[in-house]
Formats: sequence, C-alpha cells, structure tokens
Amino acid sequence: MMEKSWKMFARPFSICVGSEDGIQIVIDAGFVPKLVELLQHPSPSVLIPVPRLIATIVSKHKDQIQCVIDCGALRIISDLFNRDYDEQVKAATFLAVISITSGFREHIQAAIDENLIPKLVSLAQNDELGMKKVAVWAISNATLSGSHEQIIFLVEQGCIKPLCDLLLHPDLVIISACLNGLEKILEVGVAEMNIGGGNVNNYTQQIEDAEGLEKIENMQHHENNEISEKAFNILTTYW
Repeated sequence: MMEKSWKMFARPFSICVGSEDGIQIVIDAGFVPKLVELLQHPSPSVLIPVPRLIATIVSKHKDQIQCVIDCGALRIISDLFNRDYDEQVKAATFLAVISITSGFREHIQAAIDENLIPKLVSLAQNDELGMKKVAVWAISNATLSGSHEQIIFLVEQGCIKPLCDLLLHPDLVIISACLNGLEKILEVGVAEMNIGGGNVNNYTQQIEDAEGLEKIENMQHHENNEISEKAFNILTTYW
C-alpha cells in the first residue's frame, strides 16, 4: 500500500522544483501530511527522495516551513537519526534539517524542542566525514539565525568542537560556515560578558580548548581572500 502511495508523489516532485508557487500548490493539495507519513517508510528507495522533496518545500517561505513542522516532520526526522540507515538516507534527511535551521528562530526552537541539536552535534563529532559536513552545516545555520539563548544552548550541547574540527575541511563553503558559526558564538560571548559585568569571553577559552584558535590563526594565510579576511577579523576582534 505504501509503495503504491509513493507513486502518487512523482508529480509533486516535478511541481515543487524551483517554484514557490509550485510548492504552495503541493501544500494546498494536502500532500505534506502524506509526505511526512512516508518518512516512516522502511524502504531506502522511499526515504531518499521524500526528505529531498521536504527539503525543497522548506527552502522557500516561512509559512511553508511551518506547514512541514506542524505536520510533525521534526519528530520523525529526529527518530530517523537513531536508525541504522545508509549515508544516502542520512544525507537526504540532513537536507531537510539544513533548510529548517537556516532562517527563522521559531523553526530553530522547534528543532531544539524535538531534541535534534544533541543528535546533530553527536553526528558532527562521531560520524563519517560526509555526515560531519552536513551536520556542521546545519549547526552553523542555527548559530547564524538563532537567538542568544538558542546559541547558548547550542554551545552547551557541544557545538564548538565540531565547528573547530571542520576548519580543516577542504570545502571552502564548510570552512566559511564554521568560521561564521564561531564568530556568532563569540559575539554572544561578548554580550554575556557585558551582562555579567566580567572581562573574559568564556567562549574564547572553549575555542582554544578545542584547538580552534591555532586553526583560525592559520586561516589568515589561506589562499581564499574571504576566508583569510574573516579569520583575521575574528582574531583581531576577540583575541
């Protein structure tokens, strides 16, 4: 029955791609609850394309993201991280998480409430390189868009270490994401320092302990000008 129902989604795939209006048509037709239901399907042949379609739906508009969240997608995605699926299934699932954590604080809070952040941090620290990359990307998105309280929560869950580790990644996009995430964390550290009346940014020490300071120092000599300038600005601002 579920295999037959999956065939119904070939047309929604074609409608959604590249069009906000097309995504809204799919939502208005009532397909999203069925898509979310299919996230529980046991077959990888279903679990690879369905998160990709969900990632497309949540990539365009705030209300469209909320529709997916309201249908319970984050709870099921959180559960997917506990299952022993292959890398393709995990990567497709991460595409949806990356989009959901990329812009709005209420959506980041929904991910926090569904206990997704500790799972992302765990995968970023312990999984294979491909999964580390997409997990760190999702974490970086959350730091860039999150409130101070949400960023403090991310730090408490251990996000600094994987952000520092992936500074050595050859992908310039990932390096930039890590630097941006660390810069945002340091910015929150300054705000916390000012609130508390102290003169020490607690997050600088945590980055040093995670061997991030040395890597950022080395980034000053990176061949990419944007990365070298970002590293220089972080060092001169916070150290």
